[in-house]
Amino acid sequence: MVTRRLVVASHNQHKIEEIKAITAHLNLQVLGLPEMGDYPPVLEDGETFQDNAKKKALEIAGLTGELVLADDSGLEVDALGGAPGVYSARFAGEPVSDGRNNELLLHKLAGLPLAERGAQFRCVIALAAPQGEVQFSEGICRGVILFEPRGRGGFGYDPLFFLPELGQTMAELQPEVKNTISHRYRAMRGILEPIRRLV
Repeated sequence: MVTRRLVVASHNQHKIEEIKAITAHLNLQVLGLPEMGDYPPVLEDGETFQDNAKKKALEIAGLTGELVLADDSGLEVDALGGAPGVYSARFAGEPVSDGRNNELLLHKLAGLPLAERGAQFRCVIALAAPQGEVQFSEGICRGVILFEPRGRGGFGYDPLFFLPELGQTMAELQPEVKNTISHRYRAMRGILEPIRRLV
């Protein structure tokens, strides 16, 4: 059987590795943009996660002629009205810095008790065929924002995002555990059947 290629429209190696792990049981060669050549990042100027995921998937599918999976994801904090949302990666401005983003989040939530620090990670995945067909899936993972970072794994806001049912932050989870409960896993689970149909 010929192995079909799936391109992940991302330069984020953490994200690429997570998607490779989640799709490991499929007969797919999963490639991130760094493995495909010198493709510049797609400008993420949409107002929603779905807008950005669709734009990335279609643009890279058009450039490569491949089946392309793109995601846009971020943190939505209840007390901040859903912010930082689509601005999660650039919350503290340029240049992008996980550390500064986390510091700004803690500053904005200062004084709030744990009961008022509810949040969720949201991920929207777009799967684009070279012909222009696009399908979507969404995943959400609920938690709370701690008062200080914990754990060395993961990336982004993972050290602050605490999962009460597991008693750990995302950054404290083993990758194989994170990849069965994360927002990205839940969104990927909804897109696996469309991937199977296309390959």
